[in-house]
Amino acid sequence: MALSLRLGDARSTVEIVRADDREALGARLRADRYNAAYALAQLDDDAWPEAEFYVCATQRGESVVCHSRGGLGNATTLAGPAEGVAAILLLHPGYPNTFAIGDPRHVEALETVYSFRQIKRMMRMLVTRDTFQPHNGVAQPMLGAHVDLLNRLYNAEGDPTHYRREHIADGCYWGVIDEERLVAVAGTHAIGRTHNIAILGNVFTHPRFRGRGHARTATSAVTAALLEQVDEVVLSVDPENAPAVRAYRALGYRHVGEIIEASATRHAGTLITAVRRWAARRRGPDGEREVVST
Repeated sequence: MALSLRLGDARSTVEIVRADDREALGARLRADRYNAAYALAQLDDDAWPEAEFYVCATQRGESVVCHSRGGLGNATTLAGPAEGVAAILLLHPGYPNTFAIGDPRHVEALETVYSFRQIKRMMRMLVTRDTFQPHNGVAQPMLGAHVDLLNRLYNAEGDPTHYRREHIADGCYWGVIDEERLVAVAGTHAIGRTHNIAILGNVFTHPRFRGRGHARTATSAVTAALLEQVDEVVLSVDPENAPAVRAYRALGYRHVGEIIEASATRHAGTLITAVRRWAARRRGPDGEREVVST
């Protein structure tokens, strides 16, 4: 599918393809390995059937957009030059509601397709077996049977969560008990065993029990468990959250980049997107390639 775009004053033709070569996708995403970790995890056998990958070659390199369903629910992961990402999203914007993950350079492309309550700029941090410094607090593994306890904890500030047993069983969650109750937890967004990288997340401490090191204990336990399965673990953190950044650095995590994260709602409906694709194909020379001028 070819997409003709006007970039600056010159007309340039770029080609968008639905990609199904996992080896080639893995090679491309390795260039943005830490920021694109969630997309890499979708190349695993269990995640692949629920993922759609689109690739656009530009003069500045290849762009990749991955629409997937998994641990985060609906997710859209972006990698590569912004103009290629924008071209893909124009015709393949993904789910009506999604969680978007990309680089700061992708904000403008996202805003043409989605509305947001807030786009968060986050620090990406990495730890490996060589740099990991475990914390010796006491944590216990969370099982599917603990899902009600986890949802109750995550709901402590009034934001409802709806984790299911399989989310906990398929991931890696550890919790901390204080005063005979679950007060802190850390878990995973995805584990990419094929490409040896995992994304740690869902770190939360009950407001009454903060400042006691419980989040560090839970994060340390999850990190240790993940590093038994993969070579690298990444997480994202608000750079303004100094206590969290210090805790992660104490565990051996280091800053490796910046990402954006946002809960997104698509502007255009399914019908509008379908009409846009139909019109783009009509402009193409063979009825198959999609041609759009902007």
